[in-house]
Amino acid sequence: MLPDPSPTVTVDGLLLRPLRAADEIAAREADAELHREGFDFLMAGTRSFPAIRRAFAAEARGDVEPGRVPASFYVGVDEAGELVGRVSVRWELNEALRHVNGHVGYAVRPAFRRRGHAARLLRGALTLLAARGTPTALLTCDETNTASVATIRACGGVLRDRVETDLDGAPFPEPKLRFDVPTTAA
Repeated sequence: MLPDPSPTVTVDGLLLRPLRAADEIAAREADAELHREGFDFLMAGTRSFPAIRRAFAAEARGDVEPGRVPASFYVGVDEAGELVGRVSVRWELNEALRHVNGHVGYAVRPAFRRRGHAARLLRGALTLLAARGTPTALLTCDETNTASVATIRACGGVLRDRVETDLDGAPFPEPKLRFDVPTTAA
């Protein structure tokens, strides 16, 4: 039997779970908030919310387009029931993801920052990767993203290297840092 493509996990009161239909308003609000910062929370474009949820479920099952990998999208819900952020867990890495982006991507809504939610999102993702047999996760972030650097290090991340160009040799607007993070430290 195949493992549940998107199991849930709770880390210090923060529940990581797939999107539900009832999350649409909060998820759209989060998408708008983070869009103002240049971040695509839902990775959805103009698709309908049911289409977004179907696409995430297909990726979690491994039903992916060429060039993509199986991945699960989770929202982080606090003890008050508030959607505080999201985390994407990539169960495999292709060449592009091994270069930048890695196993995990996360974001916390502006109103919920500086409360430890990013670390809980990341620890939850690391726990899920460990359960699937991934001993070390690759995480990347912009060199100037000091909050993310601190979160990754707090979760056991060790700097691997600094990357200045994409796979084709084009320079990034700012260098990326790549970290190895043991999933067992979660």
